Amino acid sequence: MKKILKKISETAIRQGEFTFNDEQIESKWLGNAPASPEEIKQLEEKLQIILPKDYKAFLAITNGFKTPNENIEPSFEKTDQVGFLKDIDPEIIEVWINNDELLDVAIKLSRSIVVGGINEEQYFLLVPPLLENGGWEYWKFASWIPGEDPYEGMENYFINALDFLKSA
Repeated sequence: MKKILKKISETAIRQGEFTFNDEQIESKWLGNAPASPEEIKQLEEKLQIILPKDYKAFLAITNGFKTPNENIEPSFEKTDQVGFLKDIDPEIIEVWINNDELLDVAIKLSRSIVVGGINEEQYFLLVPPLLENGGWEYWKFASWIPGEDPYEGMENYFINALDFLKSA
């Protein structure tokens, strides 16, 4: 995953279509320093959940990652900003709960964890499994997307983001 994040950083900076600070340009890196094992553990304790391995691997690479095109892709938050959607943006859940046809999505939203996109046009959400052996779901979620935009995992999302960036 680190190679993909590095490629996103290098491609975006080389394209020159977005604004970056001097440190980002010099380092060709849009991420932060890695999260420490203690920071990851504190996040799990705060959320009272064991996070998926690929998200913890992402945090071990970078504790937050600035997207070059925040109108399209969400920036990923530092561990101290991550929280449940119901605490960060309860109104969005209310909108979905009031539509019987969308109740399944609303239930997942009420359990979801916002790991990216706070104060942006879209979120990146981790949806915990209902059953202990179930799989996590990875969603990009925005008002302009008709429902959730699912991904197979963190690496899959970043591969898609890099492909989109290259085609822009």
